[in-house]
Amino acid sequence: MTIEHLNIDHVTVEFPTPGGTFRALDDIDLVIEKGEFVSLIGHSGCGKSTVLNVVAGLLQASRGGVVLDGTEVDEPGPDRAVVFQHHSLLPWLTAYQNVELAVKTVFRGAKSKAEMRDWIEHNLRLVHMEHARDKRPGEISGGMKQRVGIARALAMQPKVLLMDEPFGALDALTRAHMQDSLMEIHAELGNTVIMITHDVDEAVLLSDRIVMMTNGPAATIGQILAIGLERPRERVSLAASAQYNHYRAEVLKFLYERQRRPGEAKAEAPAEKTAGESPLPQKSPDLKVVRDKAVA
Repeated sequence: MTIEHLNIDHVTVEFPTPGGTFRALDDIDLVIEKGEFVSLIGHSGCGKSTVLNVVAGLLQASRGGVVLDGTEVDEPGPDRAVVFQHHSLLPWLTAYQNVELAVKTVFRGAKSKAEMRDWIEHNLRLVHMEHARDKRPGEISGGMKQRVGIARALAMQPKVLLMDEPFGALDALTRAHMQDSLMEIHAELGNTVIMITHDVDEAVLLSDRIVMMTNGPAATIGQILAIGLERPRERVSLAASAQYNHYRAEVLKFLYERQRRPGEAKAEAPAEKTAGESPLPQKSPDLKVVRDKAVA
């Protein structure tokens, strides 16, 4: 019998409120294969972070549950590392020491001091931050802080890497470099990644599958789009790819036309950006803004 790697099994999440029960998620059912890169996308308030929190063990489902390699997820654990939009580094520690903190927590007693040192340095090299190992967060840029945060997460050797809009606070050029680095890391390690994003181009560029969420409340999976682009992927060549632009159009169509609640006016599709305006193949609008326009 084959054990599924990650099974998000009919998850429903409800919260009590003074006005009654609020259903945030309704019957989220998704199986993710080992080594797969899955993006969650949808308008603000559709429950993407709630899904991530359930998988991380930070939040318990009201019904259903999550099973990782045959074991039910009921609390946080080092087998599921989380990278948030903000780096969450300890400001008084160097880049090396921030990664070291995670390594000591997970591998104390399992690795010698020399092995832990080598492992920390290996993970800093993975994110191209070995040159800044002795710098504190206040001495490095936002993109470099995120690199250290990713190194810290990878150093825990998690089965699943959970990323909640990890590049959302970065400028466009830095974001593009971080996307390239993430693709390199994923290709080298073959780890399972679930990433929340508001950026359509980012989702298409990075993902094996894009999970599109319906609007909340009672949000659920509206459509899953398999991305058949060969790896490795190179953003400049993809700009002229008919296949890439087909996937991009499918996601935009879902977000603009198929997410409207009854009675909502149809949102106007955004104008396409010309080549060269963004380091991404084509820059997508922030869906937080799109959502405001859609419900106006």
